[in-house]
Amino acid sequence: MPFRLFSLIALLCLSAALHAQSEGPARFQIYGGYAFLSNSFNGVPGSRQPLNGWDAAVAFPSWHRVRFKVDVASYRGTNLGAPQHAVSIMGGVQYTWQFKRESVFVEGLGGDIGLNKNWGAGQAPGGTASFSTLAGGGLDSRLARHVAFRVSGGFQWSNFALIGPAPLLVPYRIAGLPTNFGRISTGLVWQF
Repeated sequence: MPFRLFSLIALLCLSAALHAQSEGPARFQIYGGYAFLSNSFNGVPGSRQPLNGWDAAVAFPSWHRVRFKVDVASYRGTNLGAPQHAVSIMGGVQYTWQFKRESVFVEGLGGDIGLNKNWGAGQAPGGTASFSTLAGGGLDSRLARHVAFRVSGGFQWSNFALIGPAPLLVPYRIAGLPTNFGRISTGLVWQF
């Protein structure tokens, strides 16, 4: 009888330890935090202002360390007397390596970015939508079982153009209008 009781206790303790060691990566990730964009969309040389905002993302269950990810970011600021109100919605993949409490990832995203109508210098009209891409990566450092702190960054590309006067309304680009941006984001990830 004592041998069977001891065996049962040992089996229960061993199974709990094996389960704790075999815990796989989180199925879903929800991220939210602060975002910084290196330049305003009308930021020609000599007049460049960074934009601040927020970033939110959802990453779906992984398959061989690859996750599908949807990212939404919004930036606000003013440059050359014009408001800059941008919202981007992108989707793509995230590839993750796990190292004990930390995870390192790289990502490639593509999608749409939209701006307010009067974003050009002196509130000149401009295009309100452009294709956008993001190539970057980051680090997740686990704070608790289901919560991690994330720092990420990358290079974002978009191709906005100004709009000519009525009645033609033809898109045009001026020299120095930016297409490449640096992006940094930091916040919390909930993994479940």
